[in-house]
Amino acid sequence: MINLDRNENNYGPAPKCYEVLRNADIEHLSYYSTSYREGYKSVLSKRLADDFNIDEKRIVLGYGAEDLLKQVVQCYLDENEKLMIPSYSWWYYKKIASEVGAANVEYPLVKKENEFVYDVEAFIRIYRSEKPKVLFISSPNNPTGNRIENDQLVSILEEAKDSVVVLDEAYLYQDTNAFVLELLDKYPNFIVLRTFSKYFALAGVRIGYGLLGKNHDPLSNFSNRYLGYNRLSEEIAIAALDSPEYYNEISRKTNEDKESYYAEIGSLEGFTVFKSEANFVLVEITEEIKNPLKAFLTQKDINIKFMNEDALHNHLRITLGTQEENRKVIDAIKEFATVNA
Repeated sequence: MINLDRNENNYGPAPKCYEVLRNADIEHLSYYSTSYREGYKSVLSKRLADDFNIDEKRIVLGYGAEDLLKQVVQCYLDENEKLMIPSYSWWYYKKIASEVGAANVEYPLVKKENEFVYDVEAFIRIYRSEKPKVLFISSPNNPTGNRIENDQLVSILEEAKDSVVVLDEAYLYQDTNAFVLELLDKYPNFIVLRTFSKYFALAGVRIGYGLLGKNHDPLSNFSNRYLGYNRLSEEIAIAALDSPEYYNEISRKTNEDKESYYAEIGSLEGFTVFKSEANFVLVEITEEIKNPLKAFLTQKDINIKFMNEDALHNHLRITLGTQEENRKVIDAIKEFATVNA
């Protein structure tokens, strides 16, 4: 079975990550971290602070970006307050606010011919009306795949200076986005969240991290773990950070295969492939082929995400797998289109 429904990286992590497992020191299993004696939270937070040239106390670690999103909401959002989220976004965003008795307010993403875009003017209107305490920006957004433009992000940060602004970059398919890091000092309520799950192919290890603006001592204290974090996981994450050539090659192959989806699937009647900056593509299909296509792909041992949300119910979200897997998916969909022409 080719599983391309959960936005995992089927290439797997860099070889150096396996070396960490093979050569694991028993101390990583038997003893707590002693990083606090050196004045920092962990070896990974220290490494990230050095890489991004940021104070180590402004790095927070979590059980993936999912955990950190929840930490932000539980730290800052009280009952009857509001969380502002993009439309066409991850269903989990809507669930987090309800856990603390807060309400969701959506701002629109706009569907163009072959891409989705952020509507900043509509965002500003809704923001001024609703006055949310916390807001999420997903870039790239799941499941639409679009990123927010730099000037749009600045416009939102300028408008929302009184709110906690979270940029969720979990699906960023490169190892850095230097522009947003420059904004952390200018906008003290800003937070950038990232993960090792997607790009670094470490979903099962569950590591995420946040970069904090200067006003987020409450979140840093809320997130801090006196006894440290998973020492083995941290070493694996550092091994991934030490393997840029490996991941750059995966990015090259993934971008190449996205172009194949645009050209080959996008040219089929009844299929629209939206431009994506993530490790997946969103494909709109017609209602009448949804169930037949799902049955056809199941027979081919291909598992992709058939969306069933109100706004995206005739859509496929296809994770970019290995080049061999991607070719099989593309060929299978083309075969289906030919047979059902």
